[in-house]
Amino acid sequence: MTRSERSEEAGAFTPLGYLGDRSLLILLGVGCAAGVFAMAMTLGIGFDGSVTISAFVLICLCLGLGIDYLRRVRFWRSVEEVGTPELSACESATLLTEPRFLEGRIAQDAIDRLAAQANHELADAQMDANAYREYIELWIHETKTPIAAAKLILDRLQGPDADKLSRELERMEVQIDQALYYARSTSVQKDYAIRSIPLANAAREACKRQARFLIEVQAIPQVDIPPDLHVLSDEPWLVFMLSQVVANAAQYGARTITFTAHVEEPNTPRGRTVLEVRDDGCGITEADMPRIFDRGFTGSNGRARGTATGMGLYLVALMSSRLGLSVSAASEQGAGTRLIFAFPHDRSRLP
Repeated sequence: MTRSERSEEAGAFTPLGYLGDRSLLILLGVGCAAGVFAMAMTLGIGFDGSVTISAFVLICLCLGLGIDYLRRVRFWRSVEEVGTPELSACESATLLTEPRFLEGRIAQDAIDRLAAQANHELADAQMDANAYREYIELWIHETKTPIAAAKLILDRLQGPDADKLSRELERMEVQIDQALYYARSTSVQKDYAIRSIPLANAAREACKRQARFLIEVQAIPQVDIPPDLHVLSDEPWLVFMLSQVVANAAQYGARTITFTAHVEEPNTPRGRTVLEVRDDGCGITEADMPRIFDRGFTGSNGRARGTATGMGLYLVALMSSRLGLSVSAASEQGAGTRLIFAFPHDRSRLP
């Protein structure tokens, strides 16, 4: 049994739970009252007098338990809130009620020390994560330099081998971009700036980034989005996300990739712009659909091809959540796939 399961089994700090925890003390008090009654009868005080004295002992016991419960209940009720998903450990520790009894002060001191330790460990983890992220970004920057040099050399070469090598360099750049955006999306710092951007331009730029791959697999992108339709997003992040969707569609047999968009519930708090990216590829099996946004999940199609990493759609979902967008998918095996993005119009619904 785990610690959380034991905690749930223990229950809350209730009057019944308090009395059950002090059952030995209650039995001792009842025994004392019975002993006082017997001694009073032995001393000839009489039945009524003996009952009165015994009742007084029991009343004192109940009064003492009641006062003790009231002294403890506020503190232990506040302790029960520690560790809730809504609050961090450090925030929970600051909300504890000041205890008025010795065990409570000892418990609060221990909780304060644990919260301080958790805060220190969190700061160290953030420093390590930031250092690792900076290293990844530096590595990516240094890696792109020889790739750019190799492309310049390839420009002077001709033939099918040069085309194949150029394609491999392009694939390498895609993987490097995935690593870069993954590092940025998992950072606690904001590496994006949300502003109004033309959606059609972002879609065309995403297709342009995958142009060589689209030509190679003979996939044709179509952008049927009004040029004056704008959405609230970060343009580099959005272009990267859409390029991942385009690459996914082309990789799994799409011959046409169509971008369409429309506005739902305009001029209302629920107003949003919906972008749909539809392809006519091989589609996704019903069994794989619930997991397509999971990290590293390749599905039956990916395992059959052997080249999938399972990171493309995971990054799309992760970055969508960072930008305050919603993303969903619909697919039918053999009939293609639809990726649907919803851009809220209300800025208060964005990060």
